[in-house]
Amino acid sequence: MLCLACKNLSFQIICKDCQNNLLTPSFHKREILPGFYNYSFYSLSELDDLISSKYYFHGDRVFNLLAKLSFAKFAQNFDFNEQIVAIPIDDHTRHEFSHTAVLAKHLKSKYIKPKYNCLKATNIVKYAGKDANYRENNPRKFKLTKLYNQTTILCDDIITTGATIKEAKIALEKQNNKVLFSLTLADAKL
Repeated sequence: MLCLACKNLSFQIICKDCQNNLLTPSFHKREILPGFYNYSFYSLSELDDLISSKYYFHGDRVFNLLAKLSFAKFAQNFDFNEQIVAIPIDDHTRHEFSHTAVLAKHLKSKYIKPKYNCLKATNIVKYAGKDANYRENNPRKFKLTKLYNQTTILCDDIITTGATIKEAKIALEKQNNKVLFSLTLADAKL
Protein backbone atom coordinates (compact mmCIF):
# COMPACT_ATOMS: atom_id res chain seq x y z
CA MET A 1 0.00 0.00 0.00
CA LEU A 2 1.02 3.64 -0.23
CA CYS A 3 1.70 5.85 2.77
CA LEU A 4 -1.11 8.42 3.13
CA ALA A 5 1.39 11.19 3.86
CA CYS A 6 4.31 10.73 1.42
CA LYS A 7 2.76 8.26 -1.08
CA ASN A 8 5.76 5.90 -0.87
CA LEU A 9 5.30 2.16 -0.50
CA SER A 10 4.64 1.16 3.09
CA PHE A 11 3.49 -1.81 5.15
CA GLN A 12 1.52 0.59 7.34
CA ILE A 13 -1.09 3.18 6.43
CA ILE A 14 1.50 5.83 7.33
CA CYS A 15 5.15 4.85 6.91
CA LYS A 16 7.63 4.88 9.79
CA ASP A 17 9.52 7.85 8.31
CA CYS A 18 6.36 9.98 8.22
CA GLN A 19 5.40 8.83 11.71
CA ASN A 20 8.79 9.94 13.02
CA ASN A 21 9.15 13.11 10.94
CA LEU A 22 5.59 14.40 10.60
CA LEU A 23 3.60 12.90 13.45
CA THR A 24 5.71 13.51 16.52
CA PRO A 25 3.19 14.91 18.99
CA SER A 26 3.74 18.03 21.03
CA PHE A 27 1.64 18.82 24.07
CA HIS A 28 -0.65 21.88 23.94
CA LYS A 29 -2.78 23.23 26.80
CA ARG A 30 -5.87 25.41 26.45
CA GLU A 31 -8.06 26.69 29.28
CA ILE A 32 -11.72 26.04 28.41
CA LEU A 33 -13.27 27.11 31.70
CA PRO A 34 -11.54 28.68 34.70
CA GLY A 35 -9.26 25.93 36.03
CA PHE A 36 -10.41 23.36 33.44
CA TYR A 37 -8.06 22.51 30.58
CA ASN A 38 -7.95 20.65 27.31
CA TYR A 39 -4.69 19.03 26.26
CA SER A 40 -4.04 18.25 22.63
CA PHE A 41 -1.15 16.65 20.77
CA TYR A 42 -1.24 18.39 17.38
CA SER A 43 -2.54 21.49 15.68
CA LEU A 44 -5.45 20.82 13.35
CA SER A 45 -3.42 22.10 10.40
CA GLU A 46 -0.94 19.24 10.98
CA LEU A 47 -3.65 16.56 10.92
CA ASP A 48 -6.53 17.95 8.90
CA ASP A 49 -6.38 15.33 6.11
CA LEU A 50 -5.74 12.48 8.53
CA ILE A 51 -8.59 13.43 10.86
CA SER A 52 -11.00 13.58 7.92
CA SER A 53 -10.20 9.90 7.36
CA LYS A 54 -12.84 9.18 10.03
CA TYR A 55 -15.36 9.42 7.18
CA TYR A 56 -13.69 6.63 5.15
CA PHE A 57 -13.18 2.89 5.41
CA HIS A 58 -9.47 3.23 6.28
CA GLY A 59 -10.08 5.75 9.08
CA ASP A 60 -9.90 3.19 11.87
CA ARG A 61 -6.30 2.37 10.92
CA VAL A 62 -5.39 6.07 10.82
CA PHE A 63 -7.00 6.78 14.19
CA ASN A 64 -5.42 3.73 15.79
CA LEU A 65 -2.01 4.89 14.60
CA LEU A 66 -2.52 8.51 15.73
CA ALA A 67 -3.84 7.32 19.11
CA LYS A 68 -0.86 5.00 19.54
CA LEU A 69 1.54 7.89 18.88
CA SER A 70 -0.25 10.30 21.26
CA PHE A 71 -2.94 8.98 23.63
CA ALA A 72 -1.09 5.72 24.41
CA LYS A 73 2.16 7.55 25.17
CA PHE A 74 0.25 9.96 27.40
CA ALA A 75 -1.33 7.03 29.28
CA GLN A 76 2.07 5.36 29.80
CA ASN A 77 3.32 8.49 31.57
CA PHE A 78 0.13 9.36 33.47
CA ASP A 79 0.26 8.78 37.20
CA PHE A 80 -2.62 9.42 39.56
CA ASN A 81 -3.68 8.41 43.06
CA GLU A 82 -6.92 6.74 41.98
CA GLN A 83 -8.51 4.97 39.03
CA ILE A 84 -9.64 7.34 36.23
CA VAL A 85 -12.35 6.58 33.66
CA ALA A 86 -11.71 7.72 30.07
CA ILE A 87 -14.98 8.75 28.43
CA PRO A 88 -15.16 9.11 24.64
CA ILE A 89 -17.45 11.98 23.69
CA ASP A 90 -20.39 10.64 21.70
CA ASP A 91 -18.89 7.31 20.64
CA HIS A 92 -21.58 6.48 18.10
CA THR A 93 -20.41 4.19 15.33
CA ARG A 94 -21.08 6.14 12.17
CA HIS A 95 -18.58 5.10 9.49
CA GLU A 96 -17.89 1.50 10.52
CA PHE A 97 -16.05 2.60 13.70
CA SER A 98 -16.15 5.19 16.47
CA HIS A 99 -13.13 7.47 16.28
CA THR A 100 -13.59 8.68 19.87
CA ALA A 101 -13.78 5.09 21.16
CA VAL A 102 -10.50 4.33 19.36
CA LEU A 103 -8.85 7.27 21.13
CA ALA A 104 -10.18 6.21 24.55
CA LYS A 105 -9.08 2.61 23.98
CA HIS A 106 -5.47 3.76 23.72
CA LEU A 107 -5.66 5.43 27.15
CA LYS A 108 -6.00 2.07 28.90
CA SER A 109 -3.31 1.82 31.57
CA LYS A 110 -2.71 1.09 35.24
CA TYR A 111 -4.55 4.30 36.15
CA ILE A 112 -6.98 4.80 33.26
CA LYS A 113 -9.86 2.56 32.24
CA PRO A 114 -11.90 3.41 29.12
CA LYS A 115 -15.67 3.13 29.43
CA TYR A 116 -17.81 3.14 26.31
CA ASN A 117 -21.43 3.89 25.43
CA CYS A 118 -21.94 6.26 28.37
CA LEU A 119 -22.08 9.74 26.87
CA LYS A 120 -24.29 9.97 23.79
CA ALA A 121 -25.54 13.01 21.93
CA THR A 122 -29.30 13.02 21.42
CA ASN A 123 -28.99 15.82 18.86
CA ILE A 124 -26.80 14.51 16.03
CA VAL A 125 -25.97 17.89 14.55
CA LYS A 126 -22.89 18.36 12.35
CA TYR A 127 -20.50 21.01 13.67
CA ALA A 128 -17.89 20.80 10.90
CA GLY A 129 -17.33 24.27 9.45
CA LYS A 130 -19.83 25.93 11.81
CA ASP A 131 -19.08 28.95 13.98
CA ALA A 132 -19.35 29.30 17.77
CA ASN A 133 -22.81 30.89 17.55
CA TYR A 134 -24.17 27.90 15.59
CA ARG A 135 -22.61 25.47 18.08
CA GLU A 136 -24.11 27.30 21.07
CA ASN A 137 -27.56 27.42 19.46
CA ASN A 138 -27.47 23.72 18.56
CA PRO A 139 -26.22 21.85 21.65
CA ARG A 140 -25.51 18.12 21.52
CA LYS A 141 -27.93 17.43 24.40
CA PHE A 142 -25.85 14.65 25.92
CA LYS A 143 -27.46 11.72 27.68
CA LEU A 144 -25.28 10.03 30.30
CA THR A 145 -25.87 6.42 31.32
CA LYS A 146 -24.07 3.96 33.56
CA LEU A 147 -21.62 6.44 35.08
CA TYR A 148 -21.91 7.91 38.57
CA ASN A 149 -19.45 9.20 41.17
CA GLN A 150 -16.34 8.62 39.04
CA THR A 151 -13.21 10.62 38.27
CA THR A 152 -13.03 11.04 34.50
CA ILE A 153 -11.13 12.30 31.46
CA LEU A 154 -13.02 13.32 28.31
CA CYS A 155 -11.71 12.22 24.87
CA ASP A 156 -12.43 13.77 21.48
CA ASP A 157 -10.66 14.20 18.15
CA ILE A 158 -10.74 18.00 17.75
CA ILE A 159 -11.33 21.04 19.90
CA THR A 160 -12.52 24.14 18.08
CA THR A 161 -14.61 26.39 20.33
CA GLY A 162 -14.73 23.99 23.30
CA ALA A 163 -18.55 24.00 23.34
CA THR A 164 -18.88 20.21 23.00
CA ILE A 165 -16.36 19.55 25.78
CA LYS A 166 -18.07 22.07 28.09
CA GLU A 167 -21.45 20.48 27.46
CA ALA A 168 -20.04 16.97 28.04
CA LYS A 169 -18.40 18.11 31.28
CA ILE A 170 -21.69 19.51 32.56
CA ALA A 171 -23.53 16.27 31.71
CA LEU A 172 -20.95 14.23 33.65
CA GLU A 173 -21.00 16.56 36.64
CA LYS A 174 -24.81 16.33 36.90
CA GLN A 175 -24.27 12.66 37.88
CA ASN A 176 -21.66 13.59 40.51
CA ASN A 177 -18.70 12.71 38.29
CA LYS A 178 -15.49 14.73 38.51
CA VAL A 179 -13.91 15.70 35.17
CA LEU A 180 -10.15 16.26 35.52
CA PHE A 181 -9.50 17.52 31.96
CA SER A 182 -10.13 16.67 28.32
CA LEU A 183 -7.76 15.21 25.73
CA THR A 184 -8.02 15.81 21.99
CA LEU A 185 -5.84 14.82 19.07
CA ALA A 186 -5.87 18.30 17.57
CA ASP A 187 -6.60 21.91 18.47
CA ALA A 188 -8.13 24.06 15.72
CA LYS A 189 -6.83 27.26 17.30
CA LEU A 190 -3.13 26.39 17.07
